[in-house]
Amino acid sequence: MTETLAKHRCEACRRDAPTVTDTEVAELSPQVPEWTIVERDGIKRIERVYRFKNFLEAIAFTNAVGEIAEAEGHHPALLTEWGQVTVTWWSHKIRGLHRNDFIMAAKTDLAYLPYGGET
Repeated sequence: MTETLAKHRCEACRRDAPTVTDTEVAELSPQVPEWTIVERDGIKRIERVYRFKNFLEAIAFTNAVGEIAEAEGHHPALLTEWGQVTVTWWSHKIRGLHRNDFIMAAKTDLAYLPYGGET
């Protein structure tokens, strides 16, 4: 399922774009099952921690996510540590979750496959 969502492109997000509804979250979340919805500073976000054998793999993955983000014009928060990378997506303009965030979560999952990850 991740591949299907990952095939979509992000749409330009206007400041007045609506955040996803609870129904949309329920529909999209199963397509990125390893991700969790978190709330920080009153803003809903989608987040996942990826595990790696070492720091070099974590850095390589961080760079791969950065390339995907630049290509789509949508950028996450990335925390790179020894053996893990935490990726957090949300739409800054609307201060919450948009369909784009789930698309990017799916694209991030695909970027993890070369490291032995599963989607």
